[in-house]
Amino acid sequence: MCSLAGLYAYHYAANPIDLAELRSIRDHMAARGPDGEGEWRAADGRVGFGHRRLAIIDLSERAAQPMVSADGSTVIVFNGEIYNYRALRSDLEAKGCVFRTQSDTEVLLQLYAVKGAAMVRDLRGMFAFGLWDGERQGLLLARDAYGIKPLYYADDGWTLRFASQVKALVAGRRVGLDPDPAGWAGFFLFGNVPEPYTIYRDIRAVPAGATLWIDRNGPHQPERYFSLPQIFAEAERTPARSGAQSRIRAALLDSVRHHLVADVPVGLFLSSGVDSGALLGLMRDVGCDDVHAITLAYEEFRERHDDEAPLASVVARHYGARHTIRTVTHEEFRADLPKIFSAMDQPTIDGINTWFVAKAAREQNLKAAISGLGGDELAGGYPSFNDIPRWVRWMRWSACVPFAGEAFRRAVSAVNDLLPLAHPKIAGFLQYARSYAGAYLLRRGVFMPWELPDLMDRKFIREGLRRLDPIRHIASILEPEPRTAWGKVATLEASLYLRNQLLRDTDWASMAHSLEVRVPFVDASLLQAVAADFGGLPPAAGKRLLAAAPSAAVPDQIVTRAKTGFSTPIERWLKDDERIRGWQQVPRLRPQNCPWARRWAYQVARP
Repeated sequence: MCSLAGLYAYHYAANPIDLAELRSIRDHMAARGPDGEGEWRAADGRVGFGHRRLAIIDLSERAAQPMVSADGSTVIVFNGEIYNYRALRSDLEAKGCVFRTQSDTEVLLQLYAVKGAAMVRDLRGMFAFGLWDGERQGLLLARDAYGIKPLYYADDGWTLRFASQVKALVAGRRVGLDPDPAGWAGFFLFGNVPEPYTIYRDIRAVPAGATLWIDRNGPHQPERYFSLPQIFAEAERTPARSGAQSRIRAALLDSVRHHLVADVPVGLFLSSGVDSGALLGLMRDVGCDDVHAITLAYEEFRERHDDEAPLASVVARHYGARHTIRTVTHEEFRADLPKIFSAMDQPTIDGINTWFVAKAAREQNLKAAISGLGGDELAGGYPSFNDIPRWVRWMRWSACVPFAGEAFRRAVSAVNDLLPLAHPKIAGFLQYARSYAGAYLLRRGVFMPWELPDLMDRKFIREGLRRLDPIRHIASILEPEPRTAWGKVATLEASLYLRNQLLRDTDWASMAHSLEVRVPFVDASLLQAVAADFGGLPPAAGKRLLAAAPSAAVPDQIVTRAKTGFSTPIERWLKDDERIRGWQQVPRLRPQNCPWARRWAYQVARP
């Protein structure tokens, strides 16, 4: 796990790359890679790579990056882990390849020499990399199937720049800083900046599950090699079959086994939920006899239903794990808030919990940890799996009544502005709930489109909504569209909330503490193995199958506990911290029933 940076002056009239710029981009990400730094520049000065290393696999200096192939024809900078690298290495050795290191990075170089860009289809892991092909005089950028690892680029028509963070590209001081209205509109709608947008017009994300080729003609169109909706659509065509429990257990064990490949100890983020509890049980099943589990507790939650610590302790004892409970105080939050805003790569309403649990893990000298992220998307654990299909069934009739939705929205909004009793999103129910894209915006949205002019310049927001076109943006995720309600919701949750919110926030918040976080539930091979099984079940049944996957099932008191999520007392902190009370100046945010996420979003946009 590391950070990467690169410059490619592809235009024939472009100046050679500036090493000072490359180093500024690289070193802005020093926390992501405290174990080493490296750089490489081509002989003609037109290409350069920078790297900061967090050593997890092959801790020796031989595995340092940028890594050059034995014949000097290819160079790579890589962030992430390739969990099946040993199997790939064996196959390559059988073909005559000779290796100089024990690293997964060198496997990427050798695999590219054999298969070219098609190599990405063989990779199991989380990754982002840049690879220079000297023979073809081109640069290959690639990102893992789910988009676990970030990769951003900026192209000014002369030189292409890429890095693991948006703020790192900005630190090079050669990228335009004009704000992107579509990115900002997306942030206020979703609580995160939806890919491929960022908050800057000139910076874009390499799409998840895609490669991007850049040569002397500039960037080509991204080429997708993986499609989540395609996986769900294919799973729906799988004939009904028995033995779901055994298949799910086998696939989960396989994923956990792969995600434990490391040359350092791998800990676990342990909550009081099914997902992390099941992972702990599965880790024991694959032979981890000394698992160090980390749980967060908050003073404000003590002896309340929100307190994760008591039931997490039950799970830790059940599986015989070493257990550390780390209490976070309001004073610590106040002290860390400037650091949190500094580390936050793009505006987001999440990530606070990961910041503190990653901090706690590093205090225990861990460099890598397992997280239960993705369990709800995989097994249908969110309320959205019930709510969205039900809303669409209820509201389909409204499509037959022209302008009914907009009229209802205007009427309810007018009443609510005078006497704010209902949730503001109720006004959009008739207008949006009749389609899966609209219902998803209602379920996951922080603000609704008509509310955004109250938060930012009206002309700016109008342009942002026009360019983003949120309903069309959401609907485009469902291409090719799964047939079942479960497949549609699973695709949307994994492609939007998981990718743009949970995974991205986990990346910046954990890497700020030099901690690698692995997510066994977010695995393309696992999804292909079990999508048909989970898709054929009622939503609640999926989490029960997860709980039953370890040889010693997750305790029933965990399974039957009402879902709380991985929460923090931020609603209270918003009222108690004078630095984050700017929301009180906005009439829309002052009503007593205003959701805390709206107030926090406003503050995050103006740290």
